[in-house]
Amino acid sequence: MFHRSIDTARGVAISHGKASAARPLTKGDGLGFSLSIVTGPAGGPHELWYKHHWEANYVIAGELLLEEVASGRTWDLTAGDMYCVGPTDRHRVTAQTPMTVMSVFNPPINGDETHDSEGTYPPTGNVPAGQPSMFVVTPGDLKQRGRAKTSASGNAELLRYLLAEDGLGFAWSDVHFRDGVVSNLWYRNHWEANYVFSGSGTIDHHGTGETLILAPGLLYCVGPEDRHTLTAGSDLHLVSIFNPPLAGDELHDDKGGYPPTGPVPPGPGGI
Repeated sequence: MFHRSIDTARGVAISHGKASAARPLTKGDGLGFSLSIVTGPAGGPHELWYKHHWEANYVIAGELLLEEVASGRTWDLTAGDMYCVGPTDRHRVTAQTPMTVMSVFNPPINGDETHDSEGTYPPTGNVPAGQPSMFVVTPGDLKQRGRAKTSASGNAELLRYLLAEDGLGFAWSDVHFRDGVVSNLWYRNHWEANYVFSGSGTIDHHGTGETLILAPGLLYCVGPEDRHTLTAGSDLHLVSIFNPPLAGDELHDDKGGYPPTGPVPPGPGGI
């Protein structure tokens, strides 16, 4: 298990100085995806085109106008909405209010990238299959598609934003834990990155005896060696990202893990 605070993560100016990205998870961590928290003032448009990556973006706060350059399609996005863009998707983002967005890249970025004149980052690995073109996901869409779930124990509410079938190479769930929930977990066949949006709680690592205090802005990552217990305090809301990606119908086994769904990334020190 390893963990980092957004307050101490590497920060990089992006979009030609119009926004900044804190990058607590990068290619060197070996999870097969990277994670950034992007903040910026109202303004734009930001001209972007990720020719060598797929990127999933979750709006944490703010209001955004998204435009697909080729078609002229637009979307008004707000907190809880997600948009995903790939190599064919030249697009513009206008922040209609100050914004905070979580950005996950596959292949993962190194952490020091900034946008070139086309709004692109240099290649960093093999590009996943993705979808034919960019797409938007909203909580309402997920509920209509049957991707709003209650855990088998009844202790958590999940929105399954991305699954293996979406082709981005990772699965993404938005999770709300009920106050006081205690979950014994051991992801023997996966790596999982968790970023805390709000609330409180603890993680107790069975192997090291470490107790991690959960708070907004904390990223913690657990893998095949990390048997642990999660205890939820008040209003614990986090995002959970799995590699290899989940199909979406898995249930925890008696050890708190999921069955294998693909090759397990090496994790820290394994690349």
